[in-house]
Amino acid sequence: MLIREAEIGGVVQDLRIAGVNIESIAPRLERRGDEAVIEAGGGALLPGLRDHHLHLASLAAARASLHCGPPTVRDAQQFAALLRQQAGGEDWLRGIGYHESVAGDIDRHWLDRHLPGRPLRIQHRGGRLWVLNTRALQALGLRDAGDDPFERIDGRLTGRLYDDDAWLRRRLGLRRPDLAEASRHLASRGVTAVTDTSPGNTPAELDWLAQAQRRGELMQDVLAMGDASLDGIREQAAQDPQQPSLHIGAHKFHLHDAHLPEFDTVLAAVRRSHAAGRGAAFHCVTRAELVFALGVLAEDGPHAGDRIEHAAVAPPELLQEIRSQGLTVVTQPGFVAERGDAYLEQVEAEDRPWLYRLRGFLDAGVPLAGSTDAPFGEAEPWRAMQAAVDRRSAGRRVLQGGEGLSPEQALALFSAPLCSPGGMPAPLAAGARADLCLLPQSWAVARRDLAAVQPRLTVRGGQPLWAEQGVFVRAE
Repeated sequence: MLIREAEIGGVVQDLRIAGVNIESIAPRLERRGDEAVIEAGGGALLPGLRDHHLHLASLAAARASLHCGPPTVRDAQQFAALLRQQAGGEDWLRGIGYHESVAGDIDRHWLDRHLPGRPLRIQHRGGRLWVLNTRALQALGLRDAGDDPFERIDGRLTGRLYDDDAWLRRRLGLRRPDLAEASRHLASRGVTAVTDTSPGNTPAELDWLAQAQRRGELMQDVLAMGDASLDGIREQAAQDPQQPSLHIGAHKFHLHDAHLPEFDTVLAAVRRSHAAGRGAAFHCVTRAELVFALGVLAEDGPHAGDRIEHAAVAPPELLQEIRSQGLTVVTQPGFVAERGDAYLEQVEAEDRPWLYRLRGFLDAGVPLAGSTDAPFGEAEPWRAMQAAVDRRSAGRRVLQGGEGLSPEQALALFSAPLCSPGGMPAPLAAGARADLCLLPQSWAVARRDLAAVQPRLTVRGGQPLWAEQGVFVRAE
């Protein structure tokens, strides 16, 4: 494959791909035989993007779900109207993205008032909670008296299920979703590699991901976190170097400050994973969760691959502790745009200055990587990059303007190697792996509004994952 007149490092040059690697870069390369030619027209050619924190199965399922929270739904009236519009069916209805800012802490009775006749399950945007209506509870065969994991108050089912997706999936007999559409969407945004941070990943989930890659359904390289069952699992390299790779990532711990686990229990689990050569990754969206995670990690000492996911509230003293432990932070700059208005209204005043920090981490020398947390955030890395630059909410309110990054720094958040988030992005050079993202415009133009960027071509390991139809790829 020959890419002509692409802007590479600020200079317009040609680039040739041979096999999985970049073979050469020069001002002018002659076409060989029937080599495929791509006319870049001066568009910026960049490393393929890496989304360092998302959830593939949930993302695939979300694309066929009802969106029940901001920005699509902002208040109880809108939510009720949306549910009433679904009354015609009898099959299960799945909603996602709910937040209590819409209609408070809903339960089955609230849902029954607006959609009583159809089985309904609504997921909170944090991913830990499902709320089911009475029709759904009946379909599952649940009663007020039972030994299932659903919440009960005064002996009666509330419809709420916390932290037990696996139970619900088994009871519903759900099949794992097809990943093709979600993978194509990511490819269309320039994403060549992702980290699946789902804490419940087991060897069965790894096998499912590997099969999806072999079928061509999942086109990205994947680093998969998971639970303790992945300790000691040996990776198997893909026999075909052009096939996407699958790596085992850190042991993921999903903390919730209202129900923090036993410190010694978590410490023992971290030590086992460290001994197996795995890092530990902690979900930390509150100050208390971050304090807990840092305490555990400090007790066992530094280990390669240890990460803090989100670090949503990082006051100076905790930021310095992150730095002293040599931890990597993987954050979600897009949440400022998607949820900033709610944060400014609901987060405690003492925590607001430290919300989803960016420049503060970089200035302190903390390795920092970016992600979308899709589907709990929009699977739109370019919009997330722009949010990292301007730090504006949907209501155009600025969150900690001093935490904003340059467009180049924002791009770097999504360009670091998959297994080294926060590291230096590899430059495009002869001999490097051909993971590429071609833009329609120069970088000088693209950097003015990263949210408007729509790649023209995405290449992983020398193979096109996505291409703008009928515009620029041709065989002469």
